[in-house]
Amino acid sequence: MLGDKKEQKTKDGIRIYQDADFAGMHKAGQVAARILDDIAEHVVPGVSTAALDKIIEDKVTDYGSTSATIGYRGYQHASCISVNHVVCHGIPGEKTLKDGDILNIDVTVIVDGWFGDTSRMYVAGKLSRKTERLIQVTHDALFKGIEAVKPGNTFGDIGHAIQSYVEAQRMSVVRDFCGHGLGQVFHAPPNVLHYGKAGSGPVLEEGMFFTIEPMVNLGRPETKVLADDWTAVTRDKSLSAQFEHSIGVTADGADIFTLSPSGLFHPTYAS
Repeated sequence: MLGDKKEQKTKDGIRIYQDADFAGMHKAGQVAARILDDIAEHVVPGVSTAALDKIIEDKVTDYGSTSATIGYRGYQHASCISVNHVVCHGIPGEKTLKDGDILNIDVTVIVDGWFGDTSRMYVAGKLSRKTERLIQVTHDALFKGIEAVKPGNTFGDIGHAIQSYVEAQRMSVVRDFCGHGLGQVFHAPPNVLHYGKAGSGPVLEEGMFFTIEPMVNLGRPETKVLADDWTAVTRDKSLSAQFEHSIGVTADGADIFTLSPSGLFHPTYAS
């Protein structure tokens, strides 16, 4: 165990947290996860993404937390909601969901100074076979990445595990966005790439906190950011999916801070 060491950083600027810090991350992560559990029943055809965001904003307050995204670089919503070919950072609005739409909802909260950051996929109405496979591959890719987390491995091992799995399924991994360090800040070193060469990059050490959040496209990996300077979409308009967990590196693997308390992390829970 790490004990009560003073703040440490690696040569790559990655902070090494103490044993006691894991509790704070669990508390924040569980609030974020509970909010995503609570929103599941509201994701139905005909609802607007703005209405979903309002429910989320109210839940953030109900749980005694603070939204990390409202006011962040001018952003004014408690969530990012990315529908169909939107890769990430979709802005909630008045457009309503249609039957068969898939969407990623991403929530970050602050609890006692700690940041809980997680996202998962949802389906409005009936899930098609094509979209079900995309969601399943993306979900499994996240856990392939998490399986690569243990002291002595590298961040390149995480990216390689995700990329090799996704490409074997004839899908593509987005290169333009990545996971990130977090803890008592929203974004910090390292950048956690979802592609890469095994054995490359910084070495994983016990006490590192970061997100893994692969974005997977049915088509090509290229993206573009729209004129609002937030919304990222696939260039070829192919469907995209994403799952995200916040984790801490332990002596023998990964501690997932944002597990769903109700087992709702995968959208086919109801089937």
